[in-house]
Amino acid sequence: MSDREIFAKNRLILCHFDSYSAALVFARFGKTLLSPGALPLGAGASSAPPNVGELNAGDTVLQAVVARYGLNPVEVSRDGRYDAWLTAEDADPIRIHLLRFQTFLAPCDMIQSHGGVFCPISALRGAPAVELGLIRRAFDLIVGGEQTGA
Repeated sequence: MSDREIFAKNRLILCHFDSYSAALVFARFGKTLLSPGALPLGAGASSAPPNVGELNAGDTVLQAVVARYGLNPVEVSRDGRYDAWLTAEDADPIRIHLLRFQTFLAPCDMIQSHGGVFCPISALRGAPAVELGLIRRAFDLIVGGEQTGA
């Protein structure tokens, strides 16, 4: 399976949380908060499909992200507590994954080399409402320790 196939059915929220200062930042790529690109028009929340295939599996997506961005696999992890699904008309479901950088500082240079920038949640205004909702769920999970699901 190719990265193209994987990323057609998955999107990523990339974040860094500094537990010392409680600073939480999210990657923003132009107008989208998701990597590798925005959601299809009209995408909205949906439930998980009855059978989650290998294209949507967390390990598959994590390996594809590590390869795409040239990451050290010990410096990023997928937060398995976060599980969100969206769908658009006449499209396959898209799974949203939350990836957290485990580095001391947010890898700003790496994100910038891919056209992104790290921002606190307060600087994400103007992004699509559905993406802001996904980010808010990630924020609540990380800062508040809440369980979240689809």
